Amino acid sequence: MRLHSEHSKFVADKIAVDLLKTGFVKLKKGLEQVSLLSKELIDEDINLDNDLTARAKELVTKQDEDIEFFQADRKQLFWMVKKRLAKEEGFNLNWEERLSELSHRILDELYEEDLIEYSVSENKVKNVIYKSIEDYLKKQDSIEDKVHEKISHYKRGVVYGTEEYEIIYNKLYEEELRKLGI
Repeated sequence: MRLHSEHSKFVADKIAVDLLKTGFVKLKKGLEQVSLLSKELIDEDINLDNDLTARAKELVTKQDEDIEFFQADRKQLFWMVKKRLAKEEGFNLNWEERLSELSHRILDELYEEDLIEYSVSENKVKNVIYKSIEDYLKKQDSIEDKVHEKISHYKRGVVYGTEEYEIIYNKLYEEELRKLGI
């Protein structure tokens, strides 16, 4: 599983709604503010991962001649470089640990910005955020499949990659999320 920037808004919205539904978290300035701050932190995490990936690719590409000469496995080398860069940056590549750290960061920022108030343990609230992200990602693939299937049945034949396709895709994607209560 992987977070993508085009989904950060939906994940953030799910976090805000799920926190509201708990009954033990009070959103002091409303859903929108919780969602905006959550999205910002999710985007930071995604951007850092993308940056590490780009830097690792760049370093591997610089060694193309040596890789060919030694017949090294480019994919394995890429992951070794990315792991080293992640360690230097303090970025966790283990998905569950990364998700836990992100959830904790979101909780801390929401509390520090005085956007939420809760009457239970911090860990219980963090687990709500963690589960929101995890649940969204599990549903993401099936939602995307449904949306692509619906678009493929359009009579006028919408071409993948066009602006029209993206508009229709986003509209249908949001409809599917609403059906799931996200």
